[in-house]
Amino acid sequence: MRRTRERLAQQLIDQMRDQIETGKLKEGDQLPTEPQLERTFGVSRTVVREAIADLRSAGYVRPIQGKGVFVSNPHAQKAFSLTPVEVKSIPETLELLEFRMATEGEAAAIAAYRRTAEQEAAIRTANRKMAQMIEDGAPTVEADYEFHMAIAAATNNRFYVDVLRHFGPRAIPRGQFPTLPEANDRAYLNKVHAEHVEILDAIADQEPERARQAMRAHLLGSQRRYRMLAEQQ
Repeated sequence: MRRTRERLAQQLIDQMRDQIETGKLKEGDQLPTEPQLERTFGVSRTVVREAIADLRSAGYVRPIQGKGVFVSNPHAQKAFSLTPVEVKSIPETLELLEFRMATEGEAAAIAAYRRTAEQEAAIRTANRKMAQMIEDGAPTVEADYEFHMAIAAATNNRFYVDVLRHFGPRAIPRGQFPTLPEANDRAYLNKVHAEHVEILDAIADQEPERARQAMRAHLLGSQRRYRMLAEQQ
């Protein structure tokens, strides 16, 4: 299903990018709404959002809070890029968590200030999905990552999205260490979900400092857990 979604998103990206590059959609034109794009291209809301996020990160479109998404000049700004990275050890995981605490703490604060109703709904959807995965005893890494990606998108700043997309689900530590007891421990996963709820509530209430602290506390907790594991090795 994930590969199908990615394929549909890429098809939508290609079609919209072609319309922009051929001039059918001009700089300053407003894109159709998400429901309109769903109907026009016959795809899901998730596919539409992934396509728009990718176009935004490449500089083809830009969101304007309270107005919509507009076509921009893709040649006026260079797309952000990073050298591919692998996170394979606990020391590397600790470095990544330290980096995420600095960037995602601020992202949560900005999302609390800028998020639209639709973006808040996307964060809630990801949060509900993770709760369901926990209840079903299914893998939770993808839903966890989607929650953090939805917050990055709610900043309406493409660089937060680009950085987190660069790491992908690797940003979620337990995905790299599936044999660790906590990777599938329901009590631990419920704790993670409860921390997500704290972050979500702060963003929904539009309290930036509260959102920042909730995200930092969430990632700091992960740092402590993996530091303890490092000391045991």
